Amino acid sequence: MLTEATQTDVRPSRSGGRGARRALRSAPDMSMLPSLHRGIPECEVMSGEQVERIDAASMSILEEVGVVFRDEIALADWTRAGADVRGDRVHLDRGLVRELIASIPSGFTYRARNPERNLPFGGPHSIFVPMTGAPFIRDLDDARRWPTIGDLNMFHKLAHMSPALHSTAHHIVEPMDLPVSHRHLHITYSSMKYSDKTFMGMTTSPRNAEDVMEMCEILFGRDVMEQTPVVTGNCNGNSPLVWDEVMLGAMRAFCRRNQPVLCSPFVLGGANTPASVAPAVAQLNAEALSALAYTQVVRKGCPAIYGHYLSTVSMKSGAPMAGTPEISLMNFMIGQMARFYDVPWRTSNLLGGAKTFDAQAGYESAMTMNAVLHAGANYIWHSAGWNEAGMHCSVAKFVVDAEMCAMGYRMAEGPRWDDFDEALAAVRDVGPGGHYLGHPHTQANFERAFFMPRMFDNNSIEQWQAEGSIEITERALGHARKLLNEYEEPRLDPGLDEALRDYMDRRMREIPAVDALNNDH
Repeated sequence: MLTEATQTDVRPSRSGGRGARRALRSAPDMSMLPSLHRGIPECEVMSGEQVERIDAASMSILEEVGVVFRDEIALADWTRAGADVRGDRVHLDRGLVRELIASIPSGFTYRARNPERNLPFGGPHSIFVPMTGAPFIRDLDDARRWPTIGDLNMFHKLAHMSPALHSTAHHIVEPMDLPVSHRHLHITYSSMKYSDKTFMGMTTSPRNAEDVMEMCEILFGRDVMEQTPVVTGNCNGNSPLVWDEVMLGAMRAFCRRNQPVLCSPFVLGGANTPASVAPAVAQLNAEALSALAYTQVVRKGCPAIYGHYLSTVSMKSGAPMAGTPEISLMNFMIGQMARFYDVPWRTSNLLGGAKTFDAQAGYESAMTMNAVLHAGANYIWHSAGWNEAGMHCSVAKFVVDAEMCAMGYRMAEGPRWDDFDEALAAVRDVGPGGHYLGHPHTQANFERAFFMPRMFDNNSIEQWQAEGSIEITERALGHARKLLNEYEEPRLDPGLDEALRDYMDRRMREIPAVDALNNDH
């Protein structure tokens, strides 16, 4: 695959001259990078003894404090599984927890609509996934406003055209022009229609999750879903130590169909966890383990992903913060705990609290990404567009973040050694005082030797001024327009498209068009 981030086996032809090479670099790249196979060591900030200390503390929380499951079905399931159920509080013996999580696969392969975009996942394999859930957009004119379904379609197209984004996620922005009760149908269809990459499925209610499963069955077939994951759900816990019936019902819908869910405590460090890093991780770990274990009560052997959403809270204002050193430390620790249990894990990437795409947004995002990559996360969510603590998705930041993911991908691959002997021979050819610019090795490797970002300007100030003094937001929005003009929709089989539309039409007749989640129809 010819991309800026990885071109290991590609040598550009020397025919056509400089203009042809410039045209090649400016042409849209519709290919997708394979799953990142990490080639750098994980950063492990805990000793083996400290890992076991966190594990023991979490198990004690599960045994002695317990976790509230606000769902009658889950309570009955736990009773049958042998847990100590007292009202809605479930006390989990550590032996039972270890037995259950041992059946979670340590890795699997995601099936995409386009089989060439299937993704090995888990262990050393990682994927980048865009942000989701923004109630506002900063659009192609950098105006902050309510998003529409057309805006969501646009983001799915941009994700499709971004080589380092492996998924289109689901509701990157919330389509405010549609009834709440119908949105999940349109969001799922947009993910399926405008890209052939893997995607996420809505878990906003158990019934909505069932609709997602039905639409996935139309697209992929029940047999395929039984064999391999095709979609990912996310279920957030209510920290501290609560799982509610909406999330648990959606979790069951996915698990019964053998589709993975991210079991994600929603951590606001200092507000719903202790105001200290290690105890916060111990609580988060207990919450995640309780949900991971429940997935195996629902269906033993179904895939599941250790999840979390991490933020720390300002002790001055109570506002959530991104890019803090404590978030990085917690990511390192959570990565160690997930590897201790041999389960894949999810984190959040490129988060920012800035209100515009400014230096704060860049610093916070870069701080987070470096920690995430060195922590060894597998499902790297919120990898493009996130700003204002998730309140808006910025088109400009989206395309720059996508390139940042390509840069991070290249770094995390580790050093390349395939041309080591050839390059050393060039040292002998050039000798002292020479230069390498005209050497055949340089000519053959210039496209792949060093990452050449398109969104960052590295020219002299004179050249930058001569070209209009364009700063990164304007440059990124221009690039987004160019991508959208060159977008080509990946063909969806007409019969499948018709079946999906028929399903949506029927469900929209059955579900009242109201501004509330559908739980009853």
